[in-house]
Amino acid sequence: MFKPFNKPEKKKPIKKTGERKKKVFKKRPCRFCIDKVKAIDYLEYQKFSRFLTERGKIVPSRISGNCAKHQRLLARAVKKARVLALLPFVSE
Repeated sequence: MFKPFNKPEKKKPIKKTGERKKKVFKKRPCRFCIDKVKAIDYLEYQKFSRFLTERGKIVPSRISGNCAKHQRLLARAVKKARVLALLPFVSE
């Protein structure tokens, strides 16, 4: 006669010493949305220079708090400013 398999019991995860919980960060508000900015002009590179690191890299949106729409506009403006030599590609 056929015996059905017993369901295996779920094992509790073993906690390692020193294991910490992940911190959940609150999303920062988009500065461009707060100011109701429609477009980001590449000629006003002083305004978006705070969204660049010392090395000239664009800060990711999860750190800067920009929404996806304004992060794309910011990236385009930074790239145009770099091509026109208003901003350096890499700062030493």
